[in-house]
Amino acid sequence: MGLAGTAVFMDGSSLFFNPGSVAFSNENSINVAVTPISGNTLFIDSTTGQGFRSNSPIGTPFSAYGLFQLKDHAKLKLGIAAYTPFGSTVSYEDNWIGRFALTKLQLKAIFIQPTFSYRIADVIGIGGGLVISTGDVVLEKDIPVQFSNGDFASASLSGSALGFGYNLGIHYDLTKKLSVGLNFRSKIEMSVDDGNAIFDVPESLDPNFPDGTFSGALPLPQVLTFGVCYKANDQLTFVLDVNRVGWKAYDTLAFDYALNTSSLEDTKSPRMYESTFAFRGGGSYDFNNGLSLRAGGGFGFSPVQNGYITPETPDNDRWYGTAGIGYVFGDHFSIDATFYYTQMTRTGHNRETGLSGTFETKAIAGGIGLIYKW
Repeated sequence: MGLAGTAVFMDGSSLFFNPGSVAFSNENSINVAVTPISGNTLFIDSTTGQGFRSNSPIGTPFSAYGLFQLKDHAKLKLGIAAYTPFGSTVSYEDNWIGRFALTKLQLKAIFIQPTFSYRIADVIGIGGGLVISTGDVVLEKDIPVQFSNGDFASASLSGSALGFGYNLGIHYDLTKKLSVGLNFRSKIEMSVDDGNAIFDVPESLDPNFPDGTFSGALPLPQVLTFGVCYKANDQLTFVLDVNRVGWKAYDTLAFDYALNTSSLEDTKSPRMYESTFAFRGGGSYDFNNGLSLRAGGGFGFSPVQNGYITPETPDNDRWYGTAGIGYVFGDHFSIDATFYYTQMTRTGHNRETGLSGTFETKAIAGGIGLIYKW
């Protein structure tokens, strides 16, 4: 439904969308889902007109939700969630023109969220969860130094990251047909300590680029969402979410090396992201035979300013579309399938690296989810 769901309880996925909506559950459930996504970019250099393509692998975002209620406490619901709201791998073909800025970036961030939800009145539910974010990051790029065979030297930074945050929400049924929700997911600072910095350079330059450790941090933004749900009847539901995403927290990408030389200094690369709005909406129609059809879409403003466009995030304002189908088997089991598509074009430059041109990006995803209720 366009990736919207802040004001409606449908299943355990509300642990992510709005912990306050979970209070309106009346059964236990377990959800598991995976959404393979294929996204690649064509870069056209503004000076030479040459084209270079990314060769990023298929990403596999996943989610798992467990939702439980206690027999003696009907108003209290407990849940545990594991999901991947951020993270992907971006890699480019060998010897592409931007290789000194980036050849590969891989980010894995898994959020683990124990959650409570409580129905403080017949029409009001509140909830919250601690978010523990764990993951890994790998960044690779070439160095403008050549071996005798003409190959360029390279740098590889890798490390494990850890961060903490929270997810809070409230759900309010204004009428039997109209409900609203408010959700706040906090910023999480993914900190890397004692990461590995490895440099592949000509032997004569080994003292200039010593292997060692580094530290750094990557902020994952806070998100404030207001949602509305309208149930036209028992079968037809419409949803709308408005997000305010705090990307302004990502102003610098910095690396602090344990060993510094005249050739290897600590770096601070400006990103200067802006906080943005996103709009998501869609609808669902439930047939009497257990079949559900869903569709939606959305629009999001890009946080990336001109002058700070990078190969890892050649982002732009974007539209996207979604579709889905679900089927309920008996009283306990259901299955869902989803589809997502977006494309965008961004022309601009980067003040730091001098890379200038047009990025054309397309992404398509199909997902499958299973739910068991009892």
